[in-house]
Amino acid sequence: MRDLIITLVVMIGCLYTIKRPYIGVLLWSWLSYMNPHRLSYGFAYDMPFAYMTAIVTVFATLFSKETQKIPVNSITVVWIIYIGFMGVTTLNAFFPEDAGTQYLRVIKIQFFVFLTMILINNLTKLNHLLAAIVFSIGFYSVKGGVFTVLTGGSMMVWGPPESFIEGNNELAVASLMTIPLMAYLYQISKSSWMKKILIASMALSFIAAIGTQSRGALVAFAAVALFFWIKSQKKLVTAVLMAFLSMGIYAFMPSSWHKRMDTIETYDQDASAMGRLNAWEYAYNAANHHLLGMGYDSWSPITFAMYAPIPEDVHAAHSIYFSVLADHGWIGLFLFLMILFLTWRTLSAIVKSTHQIDGCKEINALAVMLQISLIAYLVGGAFLSLAYFDLPWHVISFVVILKKFAADQIKANLATAMDKNATRANA
Repeated sequence: MRDLIITLVVMIGCLYTIKRPYIGVLLWSWLSYMNPHRLSYGFAYDMPFAYMTAIVTVFATLFSKETQKIPVNSITVVWIIYIGFMGVTTLNAFFPEDAGTQYLRVIKIQFFVFLTMILINNLTKLNHLLAAIVFSIGFYSVKGGVFTVLTGGSMMVWGPPESFIEGNNELAVASLMTIPLMAYLYQISKSSWMKKILIASMALSFIAAIGTQSRGALVAFAAVALFFWIKSQKKLVTAVLMAFLSMGIYAFMPSSWHKRMDTIETYDQDASAMGRLNAWEYAYNAANHHLLGMGYDSWSPITFAMYAPIPEDVHAAHSIYFSVLADHGWIGLFLFLMILFLTWRTLSAIVKSTHQIDGCKEINALAVMLQISLIAYLVGGAFLSLAYFDLPWHVISFVVILKKFAADQIKANLATAMDKNATRANA
């Protein structure tokens, strides 16, 4: 039954995409983030629904009469250079075949994110996309929060199988990145029952992030809570709510969770933490010896024997920064960090320019929440391998889109003000 329902939803979504191409972006996001086909047990489990959706969306876009243009600014320019540079490092990869497979996967994601910047051309469409992403990831974070409560926090929370967020660490950061988007939807929602659902979802998502028993998530949780407080207009109320939530979670979690979190201070006695340090030093040494890095999927016994302090202790990157460093060298890391820096600077400019501007209330609110979402990624990502995950790149694309919306609205306000002044002068 699940297989039939999922297939039917995809078919109906594709039909709507033919007339409204942006629906394809929503459908693709639902498939990519929620992975609903992984919840089935029959033919739908391995069906290439996302690929089918992408084909329909591309053809619908080509025949659409809407204006199609990728916003060009400092972010997209450096972004395109970064994508091209990853292609160069793939051609020179230590394991070219494996690197080529991973690069193809990355290109598919990047292509659709750029398609998002073309098709999401108004705030209503962007809100629909945000709702689709919140629903998709929120499905697992809310379910994980309920699971944590029912099990007393004694078991780890995991994401959908064979996805970017399958691991407990990855799901935790994805959940923390999604919570600010929930907060934005709460602010713009006019339905009282929807507001209640979103409040419950945020609380359960926070609980799920802690329930993953991810130490990196605990650090990211603190960063997100701090920025929520900084950006809140009601700081006292926010501080009280955050304090009660934090103390409640801390008191609720079992001793096994407390022992695991205590290893943050005694990392030198934890095998997992030391393994990460070994992997990070491998990345540093490999980048120093190879200008273009080692290429994708270089984390193997062969390469660790060449550059890791402890060759037999092979680990994944467990860091977006060291992952990019090993894969694409210092140049790749510089481009990656430059994109993140430009994104943050653009968000700050949007928040400042739209503050108390007529017609920009939603834009300002979303820009603030995107800042908090980005903080969750920058902090939590320091401890896990999500450098190529869809969501942070989607967040960056939202910033590019939002910059254009803000500029258009401010220009419209200015034109209206000039018309009023001209009318008064003629009168």
